[in-house]
Amino acid sequence: MKVKDKTNVMRQLDAKKIAYEVHSYEADATLTGAEIAGILGEETSKVFKTLVTQGKSGAYYVFVVPVEGELDLKKAAKAVQEKSVSMIKQKELLPLTGYVHGGCSPIGMKKHFTTTVHETVTEYDHVYVSGGRVGLQIELAPTDLLAVSGAKTGDII
Repeated sequence: MKVKDKTNVMRQLDAKKIAYEVHSYEADATLTGAEIAGILGEETSKVFKTLVTQGKSGAYYVFVVPVEGELDLKKAAKAVQEKSVSMIKQKELLPLTGYVHGGCSPIGMKKHFTTTVHETVTEYDHVYVSGGRVGLQIELAPTDLLAVSGAKTGDII
């Protein structure tokens, strides 16, 4: 991958000298997470999606869950000590995070938001998250994902 093609995700990982591998596939926003895992030849439990929510307080939160998992909004709210959280509208995603739907990554957002990754992430030696655009996945160690995103783990599905 050429330097000019680097995303904010890759630039941030490079700056922190974190090892990662880039996996690209035909950009198609209609692909499901399970289909992307199939393209990568990986179990769906190792491929994570990034979800952005807003708490009752007005604060924004990022949750990262396996692609076939569904964020439990009650557990998510508890994890970030909010009364409740709800998913943001798709049109709010780009101005808020700098990422489009299907290309949102917990790494390299415009601003840092409190981030929680589902606790199963630590069961693997490598996991995948969006590389910052549709058709791009980043493979890295879970400990590096947690460190670079400033995330904690929690029971959120």
